[in-house]
Amino acid sequence: MRAYRNEIRRDEIRETAMMKRLAAGAAVLALAAGLSGCIIIASEGGERTVVVDSAPLAAPAYVSLYTDAVADPKRPAEEVARDPLRHPAEILAFAQLAPGDKVADVRPGAGYFTRLFSDVVGPTGRVYAFVPERTMARENPMADALVAAYPNVTRVNGLLDAMTYDQPLDMVFMSQEYHDFHIPGFNTDVARMNAAVFAALKPGGRYILIDHQAAAGTGISAVQTLHRIEGDYLKREVEAAGFVFEGESAAVANPADDHSLNVFDAAIRGKTDQFVYRFRKPG
Repeated sequence: MRAYRNEIRRDEIRETAMMKRLAAGAAVLALAAGLSGCIIIASEGGERTVVVDSAPLAAPAYVSLYTDAVADPKRPAEEVARDPLRHPAEILAFAQLAPGDKVADVRPGAGYFTRLFSDVVGPTGRVYAFVPERTMARENPMADALVAAYPNVTRVNGLLDAMTYDQPLDMVFMSQEYHDFHIPGFNTDVARMNAAVFAALKPGGRYILIDHQAAAGTGISAVQTLHRIEGDYLKREVEAAGFVFEGESAAVANPADDHSLNVFDAAIRGKTDQFVYRFRKPG
């Protein structure tokens, strides 16, 4: 009887994993079929205009890699529970992540995206968990746990506005972090940080930024009070470093968010209106 129950349990686990892969795969395919690339939301004078981005999505052959990464049983349950709000398969597709890529995950925290990146880039790739010197006493142990669990992950410490890596990168990624680096306590020159990212990337490399949207026209005035940044302001800063803006994903957008609440407010936490931008280094 016990063996029978164990077999049923194994079947249930396999079925759950399959359903996760199918759901994630359907989401990525819908993104590719429905958008034919991605959607750029350009704001001028407070008005939002929809423009189709001609840049291609990641190769369809990688869809299974993204869905398998999302369904990886090594992922902590608390991270899997956040997937319906964070749409990881769509983010991986928009980021155009590929096997063999060399990637920096800036301030990775507990490693939500680091784990996914590790699975996709595989043994010929490398994921650098970049922990700023200011927060390394608290965050290095989390990065070291990722290094211990994933052979292709390396922890790097340094100054945000002087970050360097031991090889040219294909992608630098920041999720919900960029606004923080404008807070005076981080003592970071954001223009120099963007220049350092530019220098760290290969020609054609990608700079992926996810952050909480602030009200139009507010720039960086809410970075400390609400932990939000105006997307258009961020875009201008990054372009000033030499990057070309390539497109935006609406995977984690929420039009119901009026941008007035602190992102940690219980009424909006985990459900903020977020932009996902892809910039590219020319070349």
